[in-house]
Amino acid sequence: MNIRAAIFEALESLNANKVRSGLTILGIVIGVAAVIAMLAVGTGAQNTITGSINGIGTNILFVFPGNLQEEVRNIKPLSQADVNAIADPFQAPSVALVAPVILSNLNITYGGEQTNSQVSGVTTTYENVRNEKLTEGAFFTEEDFLGRASVALIGPDVADKLFGRRDGVVGESIRIEGQPFRIAGVLASKGGGSFGSQDNVVLLPLSTAQARLIHKNNKYDIVYIQAASPDQINSATEEISQILRTRHRTEIGLDDFTVLSQQDIVSTAQTITGVLTIFLGGIAAISLLVGGIGIMNIMLVSVTERTREIGLRKAIGARKQDILIQFLTESSLLSLIGGVVGIALGWLIGFIVGKVAEASGSPFYPSITIQSVLLATIFSTAVGLFFGIYPANRAANLEPVEALRYE
Repeated sequence: MNIRAAIFEALESLNANKVRSGLTILGIVIGVAAVIAMLAVGTGAQNTITGSINGIGTNILFVFPGNLQEEVRNIKPLSQADVNAIADPFQAPSVALVAPVILSNLNITYGGEQTNSQVSGVTTTYENVRNEKLTEGAFFTEEDFLGRASVALIGPDVADKLFGRRDGVVGESIRIEGQPFRIAGVLASKGGGSFGSQDNVVLLPLSTAQARLIHKNNKYDIVYIQAASPDQINSATEEISQILRTRHRTEIGLDDFTVLSQQDIVSTAQTITGVLTIFLGGIAAISLLVGGIGIMNIMLVSVTERTREIGLRKAIGARKQDILIQFLTESSLLSLIGGVVGIALGWLIGFIVGKVAEASGSPFYPSITIQSVLLATIFSTAVGLFFGIYPANRAANLEPVEALRYE
């Protein structure tokens, strides 16, 4: 029996039991759709997170107090003297720009509206290091820093919560912990990031923040550093580490600071989201396994119902191989049809999830890759073959005389 004839006979057999075949296919459809949707959500999450991190800026290094790998006592803060040393081109020739930042979560009010946001005191270099863009207004001027001006740049989330809009708010006055500040501009959206939402932020001149709101006496929470070029990321990291080790007099292997590159954070995020994607795909694959068991059950019933037919075929010359191919073709067709429909359903689920996320104000785009489609198709067909082997083998091993006697 050739494959083409086996496919036509399999289609005729499945068509003779439409309801039963449809219910069997449904199990595979649900399984494949779940796998496709979960992988799409996981891939979309990875793309969104890494895209947000890359949006922070280019050639960026992050320096903050404390050691992520070792427990270190007597951690020294990052001081202005540390910042000056890192910015010294003779000590750190691979460093282009340095932007120290102080942070605090503070209450922001306007009229009857209020919100809690991350307030950052920043320097003139912050705009270039963080690659900040504004949808309206302008970044702080040198006069704002020198005069400790009461001006602020707000993120789009803050604008939405306080004003219900993102345009036409420049010149408005908000209050931060009860103190008035004039809005100088609105930041472009960057989405979520490794250090929280990058849209729910308020930027102030560093001198203003230190004098009026965040009293940290030239101690910085984080220092953003831009390397001179992508090729100098590693050398800049080593130079910064050596400067801080010398200044903080740390023991070997016990740094009281952490230097992370943008690629370090992207790699960590990809690892976490990759594990999450595999976990979600594994859970979804269980439903595909259940669908495969359903195929085996239906094929066993089909073998029992068609025992006399099998005996008759073998009596007129059908070989064991022909019977085996016939039943394997039927089980594979069930799973293949279910796989194709499941891929379409999985894409639809991913599309709906993306639209719901977009409507809720948190843009998220599930991504269906060709690898996930091929994986689901191959896996669903393999499930049909695997779970069809036992019923097909059972049918092929029936003795013609005994099969013809079966009632």
